[in-house]
Amino acid sequence: MPEATGTLRLVRDRGVLRVGVNDQLPGFGFIRPDGTFGGFDIDFGHALAAAIFGDATRIEFVAVSTSARFSALSAGEIDVLIRNTTWTLSRDASLNLTFGVPTFYDGQGIMVRAADGIESIEDLDGAVVCALTGTTTQMNQDDRFAGTGVRYQALVFDRNETLQEAFIAERCDAWTSDKSQLAARRAAFPQRVGGPESLVILPETLSKEPLAPVVRDDDPAWADLVNWVILGMIAADELGVTSENLDAMVEAPPSQEVARLLGVPVQGTVFDARTGVSVEHMRDVIRQVGNYGEVYERHVTPLGIPREGTLNALWLDGGLMYAPPFR
Repeated sequence: MPEATGTLRLVRDRGVLRVGVNDQLPGFGFIRPDGTFGGFDIDFGHALAAAIFGDATRIEFVAVSTSARFSALSAGEIDVLIRNTTWTLSRDASLNLTFGVPTFYDGQGIMVRAADGIESIEDLDGAVVCALTGTTTQMNQDDRFAGTGVRYQALVFDRNETLQEAFIAERCDAWTSDKSQLAARRAAFPQRVGGPESLVILPETLSKEPLAPVVRDDDPAWADLVNWVILGMIAADELGVTSENLDAMVEAPPSQEVARLLGVPVQGTVFDARTGVSVEHMRDVIRQVGNYGEVYERHVTPLGIPREGTLNALWLDGGLMYAPPFR
């Protein structure tokens, strides 16, 4: 295995990868009843650990709030932030951080109570709209509402749980966040207060929200590794390499690109991109975690967010999920 430098060496010497995550977002980052972390974002952390150590379990998840996530990364409390975080110019340019490949293309929406009969943003004139602080949400809603002349009162919270309790107590007329978050919260909305059927997500999309991992910008090699593990999962999805057929693909790769992805010799030579990890690291990622499509189907589809017809489909299917060539 190549000699590690920078963050990769620090992680290897420590023996565990530290990932900043959400612990309150069903489907993306949450704590299971047994106390372990699960979700879409969580699996990308496991994939990175598998690439580094050959073991997806050598990982420590650190729950960070929206307001503390960037400071935790800057202070070195975590090695990478994988927590439904939107890539924006101001964050990229002013926080000394580097955003990676988007894992999920989202957009901000608004959720309301079905019983209130609200059908569009125009119906929210005079409403109290709740959101999380420390996010792009507030700026987006200001931009969108300003164009309609709709007056509203903003009420912000630091955590989803406190926001949800305020919504249940009817302190909010509407709840705005990324549509994936709203779908996740709707899917898990307590039956004691009406369950999922009591809520409606309005059709309007207020913004573009590319959700991506984040690292410190002092280590380009580390950023490359994070990116290319994700891109490897997308490439595996496109090339038809899954956790189920991996061994067969290794035994008889159907193309040279599959061989390069999986570290199988091509004409006697194994492709080595010199990312600091084993040339066979994507085998561990796919075997232990899966390709991008498997991760999506495991966590996001059950929330009622189908992949087909969305920006998160492969580019071959009209989406934006696209991996540069492995060569």
